Amino acid sequence: MLSPRLHNLLDQGQAPYTTLTHPRTVTAHETASAVRVEPNHFAKTVMLKADGRLAMVVMPAAYRADLYRLSLALGGVPVELAEETEFRDAFPDCEPGAMPPFGHLYGMPVYIDSRLAHQEEIAFNAGNHTEVVRMPYREFERLAAPEMLWLAHMM
Repeated sequence: MLSPRLHNLLDQGQAPYTTLTHPRTVTAHETASAVRVEPNHFAKTVMLKADGRLAMVVMPAAYRADLYRLSLALGGVPVELAEETEFRDAFPDCEPGAMPPFGHLYGMPVYIDSRLAHQEEIAFNAGNHTEVVRMPYREFERLAAPEMLWLAHMM
């Protein structure tokens, strides 16, 4: 079942989307493969601490966060990966590691790698490890209002 916050956002925002069900997966690559979505079109959510505050970074599954580049893009603030214990409680309606890429639903900023903006559609975890939401990128951008940055490099 979709995260209740995500479900409300998509329905109230009248956004077109489809839900894809798949066998339980853990990594973004596994999930993209399970739903037959190219890793460049699957948006993974990476949790960071930027200047000590939780932030969400959304990037193609085929990429890895470049913390140095992100720090520069954010004005030189310290940036590090967040431990699951630091963010687990921030997503009470989601399974750990399956948060949808809508930071504002959880009171945190969301930064998106600009390579996703060139995709017609994106897919992302729906708050659990067995469902994915697929929607037009422009609709995602309208609802999430992310800050666009070049954040990642190929793995």
